[in-house]
Amino acid sequence: MELLRLAALDAEDLTVISAHLQDAILRPEDLTYLADEQRFLMVARRFDWTPDVPPRRRLAGLHIERVLAVKTRGLRRDDAMPMSLLALTFTPTDAPSGVLDLVFSGGSGVRLEVECIEMRMKDLGPVWEAATRPGHDVDRPDAAA
Repeated sequence: MELLRLAALDAEDLTVISAHLQDAILRPEDLTYLADEQRFLMVARRFDWTPDVPPRRRLAGLHIERVLAVKTRGLRRDDAMPMSLLALTFTPTDAPSGVLDLVFSGGSGVRLEVECIEMRMKDLGPVWEAATRPGHDVDRPDAAA
């Protein structure tokens, strides 16, 4: 079993990591900001989008460097309800600085003010079968355009 290891240093790289983390499941307690180290950490159970294999999830870690500030919306540290990561997006401010958003289902999110894009994602080993493959309204043929 090959473990995925990715790095992002620009917006194009970020879209690759975002695609691999789409539909990852985590709880607020799986997010940590180490202000003294300017590092943001996340552990998630990512959906493995490998084609032609049964649905499965993998434990993955993400660390984002050069984080100057963190703001959250709709997250409570003690919330046990799992949330699904929809996307990672980057909006430049004073290049290469910008705002990196972690967008979760239900309207919650984390906004990171970063000096630049510098992150790494790595599978941590465990893999298990998932009950279903994540779906989105846009996947349905009858979804409104």
